[in-house]
Amino acid sequence: MTHDTRSLYSQLSSIDSLLHQADIQALVDGYGQTFIVEHLRKLQEEARIIIRQNNQLPQWHDNWAEELKNRIALQRKAAIKPVFNLTGTVLHTNLGRALMAESAIEAVSQVMRSPATLEYSLDGASRGHRDRAIADLLCELTGAEDACIVNNNAAAVLLMLATVAPDKEVVVSRGELVEIGGAFRIPDVMCQAGCRLKEVGTTNRTHLKDYRNAINENTGLLMKVHTSNYSIQGFTAEVEGAQLAALGKEMNLPTAIDLGSGSMTNLAALGKLSIGNEPLPICEAHEDIVIW
Repeated sequence: MTHDTRSLYSQLSSIDSLLHQADIQALVDGYGQTFIVEHLRKLQEEARIIIRQNNQLPQWHDNWAEELKNRIALQRKAAIKPVFNLTGTVLHTNLGRALMAESAIEAVSQVMRSPATLEYSLDGASRGHRDRAIADLLCELTGAEDACIVNNNAAAVLLMLATVAPDKEVVVSRGELVEIGGAFRIPDVMCQAGCRLKEVGTTNRTHLKDYRNAINENTGLLMKVHTSNYSIQGFTAEVEGAQLAALGKEMNLPTAIDLGSGSMTNLAALGKLSIGNEPLPICEAHEDIVIW
């Protein structure tokens, strides 16, 4: 290390002296001392690297506060940005899926501007449940007895399995052990939920008798999973959800039908653009659990 290099290192301001600068103290008031000290230390380390590699002080050495402001502003920029969807996929998971209707956006904006009856019942003048309003609408649309709303389908599957069949066997067709984007795998989710996977049938053909023969005293759930991101064609056979639910009712076992994706309305029947042969979340008297 040369004399000039040692001199440059000695010119670096200490954290304590920097914190006493008025401009930096204003940043401390806005972001907290821990946050600012962490960033100042990073700037100091970066300054040492510049001295070691270039034998000179960084350009911002005379104005640490301004450089700190710029770094914070860059870090605080929104991570999610609007983009143009030119992929050809209308409902693109990575790009936010479907756009919200303007009326829905307006309703969300309106309710966020003031306190709201999120968990309060005006009729009963007591605490309510935040899911109730949406759950009632879903029950009306689908015929379900009740509904629970979570963040996404993976969360619904995990919670359902952990609630309905902990430490029990869950019977699923081999052709339905799906993996979707983000490494969501049915076998892994079952393991996380504390269930034991019971595979039946073959990759391309599964019959109702396969489910029936797999049922024993350790069975906790019969499950059907919609293969939303792939298809098996040719010499195939599968058990419909209604058939599986009927078997579950006969054997006094719950049945879960994971739709994975789907449409609330049969668009083809309305003469609209079809999104494929997607199952509808319509509940009938089969005593099954539909995950949509």
